[in-house]
Amino acid sequence: MASLGYHEIILALVCFLFLYLLGTVDGVPRNWPFIGMLPSLLLNIHQIHNWCTDILGRVGGTFLFKGPWFANMDMLVTADPANVHYIMSDNFSNFPKGPQFLKIFDILGDGIFNSDADLWRIQRKHAQLQISHQRFHRFLVKTSQVKVEKWLVPILEHVSKLGIPVDLQDLFQRFTFDTTSILVTGYDPGCLSVDLPNVPFSKAMDDAEETLLFRHVLPESVWKLQRWLKVGHEKKLSRAWETLDHIIGKYISMRRNRLSKGIKPQEEEEGVNLLTSYLNEDEIMGLKCDNKFLRDTIMNFMIAGRDTTSSALTWFIWLVSTHPDVEAKIREELKGIVPEKESNQWRLYRVEEVSKLVYLHSALCESLRLYPPVPFQHKEPLQPDILPSGHHVNPKMKILFSLYAMGRMKFIWGEDCSDFKPERWISKRGTIKHMSSSKFLAFNAGPRTCLGKKVAFTQMKVVAAAIIHNYYVEVMECHPVAPNVSIILYMKHGLMAKINKRW
Repeated sequence: MASLGYHEIILALVCFLFLYLLGTVDGVPRNWPFIGMLPSLLLNIHQIHNWCTDILGRVGGTFLFKGPWFANMDMLVTADPANVHYIMSDNFSNFPKGPQFLKIFDILGDGIFNSDADLWRIQRKHAQLQISHQRFHRFLVKTSQVKVEKWLVPILEHVSKLGIPVDLQDLFQRFTFDTTSILVTGYDPGCLSVDLPNVPFSKAMDDAEETLLFRHVLPESVWKLQRWLKVGHEKKLSRAWETLDHIIGKYISMRRNRLSKGIKPQEEEEGVNLLTSYLNEDEIMGLKCDNKFLRDTIMNFMIAGRDTTSSALTWFIWLVSTHPDVEAKIREELKGIVPEKESNQWRLYRVEEVSKLVYLHSALCESLRLYPPVPFQHKEPLQPDILPSGHHVNPKMKILFSLYAMGRMKFIWGEDCSDFKPERWISKRGTIKHMSSSKFLAFNAGPRTCLGKKVAFTQMKVVAAAIIHNYYVEVMECHPVAPNVSIILYMKHGLMAKINKRW
């Protein structure tokens, strides 16, 4: 046998060192002197969600990530429902978003997602009053149904007729951007049209969200240096910030001008958009409604409305299209709520028709369990504390909930946790089974429970019913499906599919 050459020996040593760097000790990444576990994190950043899932599954649901000694990057990562309930509900006051969250998500300003204490409570109370009002619900229903019928369906018909693939993720982003913009500002950007126009606002939001994820995994000194030098992801964020501020500022100015001239919103009979409702008041519970407040409010609502729902729809349609048994059950349920003569022909479903469908709702929840639109949650303790898992936390560390991992923990969901199984959400009586928000965190939990949950389900059900009843979705063969690296769980390569008509 020929002896090994120097090149082979060096290659073997390099491979050994690489595997050693990736290696774990007692199930967690190797903790190196000075640099901590950062090498393992950076080597796995491209698959961060599955990496966290693998580690959390091996260590029982919680582990302490040790960052570099100089970087203040220690993070307790958990997928334990007991910890979630304690932090989000039982001891909520000790776990605010915190100053570090505000630094990382500075683009959100002082909006509802960034704020704590009284500032958060005031904004939440007012937003809840607006969103829960019957006029807003009527406005939501009309806006969603019109966008599906007049804009989404014509595009689906167009690509179906031509037999060409379309990126459904892009369509869903356009749908939710248009509807959210109408509901929040009163303006329709018209992004959801057959010619698929360029959408600077959406591109800017995508760039910003990607950068915000990298701020979590880089030492603060590093990303702040990048920001100062205007290089890398921070350069993209700076450009995105300018674009977003320009467009939002234009919306505010246009709406102020209309109101000053006494021009009433066209949608007034159905409900007033959120921007108009804020502009009609000089102050909201002591908060001055100046341009900065309005800008931050719009930014927060736009991210909440556009990104989360479009991400959820993308993963849901992909899961349904790759699980024919689930698709068939949803179609049967849709057929069962209309007269027989209408069940086997093209039709759109109204919100009130689909709002109480058990299997459709269960399938959506199951999709959200496996692919939560916001895969991580971030908290900081004010005072030292001990979590139910026995882990000690202090104000110098961050706490991360991995929602993506929570949906894949056997100790939470059982041995079939990786399966897409809507039936797990249906009780023996055939009703929706209640799941604790501490283990199904897609809509947050405790006092910060998502205000837009009803909005999201309304839009998802209308879109899902229109597509599943009227079309076959054929995902392109060999199309790669994987999560991207961002604070929003989008598909990295979109969802390319052909749309085939059923009727």
